[in-house]
Amino acid sequence: MGKKTGFKEFERQDETYTSVTDRVKNYKEFTVPLSDKEVTKQGSRCMDCGIPFCHSGCPLGNLIPDFNHMVHQEEWQKASWILHSTNNFPEFTGRLCPAPCEQACVLGIIEDPVSIENIEKNIVERAFKEGWIKPQPPKIRTGKTVAVIGSGPAGLAAAQQLNRAGHTVTVFERDDEVGGLLRYGIPNFKMEKGIIDRRIVILEAEGILFKTNINVGVNYDVKDLKAFDSIVLCGGSTESRSLPTPGIDADGVVQAMTFLKQQTKALFGKEVKDQIMATGKDVIVIGGGDTGSDCIGTSNRQGAKSVVNFEIMQKPPGDRSPTTPWPFWPLKLKTSSSHQEGSERNWLINTKEFVKDDNGKLIALKTVNVEWKIVPGQRPQLLEVAGTEKTWACDLALLALGFTGPESTLADKLGIHKDDRSNYKAEYGKYQTNVHNIFTAGDMRRGQSLIVWAISEGREAARQVDIYLMGKSELPSKDIAGDLVAM
Repeated sequence: MGKKTGFKEFERQDETYTSVTDRVKNYKEFTVPLSDKEVTKQGSRCMDCGIPFCHSGCPLGNLIPDFNHMVHQEEWQKASWILHSTNNFPEFTGRLCPAPCEQACVLGIIEDPVSIENIEKNIVERAFKEGWIKPQPPKIRTGKTVAVIGSGPAGLAAAQQLNRAGHTVTVFERDDEVGGLLRYGIPNFKMEKGIIDRRIVILEAEGILFKTNINVGVNYDVKDLKAFDSIVLCGGSTESRSLPTPGIDADGVVQAMTFLKQQTKALFGKEVKDQIMATGKDVIVIGGGDTGSDCIGTSNRQGAKSVVNFEIMQKPPGDRSPTTPWPFWPLKLKTSSSHQEGSERNWLINTKEFVKDDNGKLIALKTVNVEWKIVPGQRPQLLEVAGTEKTWACDLALLALGFTGPESTLADKLGIHKDDRSNYKAEYGKYQTNVHNIFTAGDMRRGQSLIVWAISEGREAARQVDIYLMGKSELPSKDIAGDLVAM
């Protein structure tokens, strides 16, 4: 695939960023795209490796060597067709996916891996620019109706696939705009919302009906769902994790998603009552993942006085850890663009108390350094390091600790069984709950995960719903994705 000697001739090139000084002044995307000629070179780096382990790294089963080869050949429209055959929304994954495919790239054993994610982004942007992405409404309607609850990546993928099968699909979204966490949970500087809007225009033209401000089970009676032949629950994992720490109720301790949603809504002129702002404050972000990084970037744009990041785990190594050998997802240090914009990062630190004044306002955090004791066959033990207590000035503490699972209200009202982690229970690959006509996919089923997994599960669940409704399905599955290129 690609150019047989391309990986020897060309080095990996990634998009660059505009300067920190410029980009923190606004909430726009700040990547500087590569030229088409350079992207073609990057596609040429894809080796004729025999067994493309990138396939195993990608939950969607994207046909990566195939679209890389088309880019190398400058066959951009064919590349777009191949990419969309397995991925409904490469414009989302090309911006937001952590790219497990790249960590499984065979070239990555000896050199920098192929820049798969950026190639994917360039393919889909070229396709939109050239007008190749057009509505594809089904030629025949089956007469079957499906309700999709939730319009995040899992819900949108399920909806598009089911609509392509000819079913009439209605998507219910409890917020005022479609997109789920893509809309309000992902900062605009990581993905501008027009990227979502242009895709929704396509989906609506294909015949999908979207209903916003509908919270099923709250302002929409679950009994009304009986009008649908099948239901797909894609509401995500939305219960934020908290801390059992004294002072957690202080005014100034805020869940990350509350903070991020408010900023994005305010950016687009939505009414936000008593918006929480980092302006002029000493901000501490607790949690070292992507959401924590988003809080750092947003705090800097709001003009925080200082931004500090806490992580209870130890600092990862700079290179791949021996505990996560190729082609597995590596344990290694990740420095995001938001980290580069300004933050003090601290590892192996635990918050002991949120200190508040007489009026209940947060004024400081008390912490202690920790270490992990690892005993084979036992759960790791967290031990405090004596004499490392410290007090940090803090006006705003943002909890970016992930999610414990989906909200239980809808499951309770529909009689859906839940697993030990409170996720809606459905077997992987089947996606059918204990209520025979109700299916579930994405984070609501598997727990907090990646956007690429959400799209994958939405697609696979749609196929199972189609089989349930019609007895068979012509919708593709990642297990038979290779057949698409042979067609």
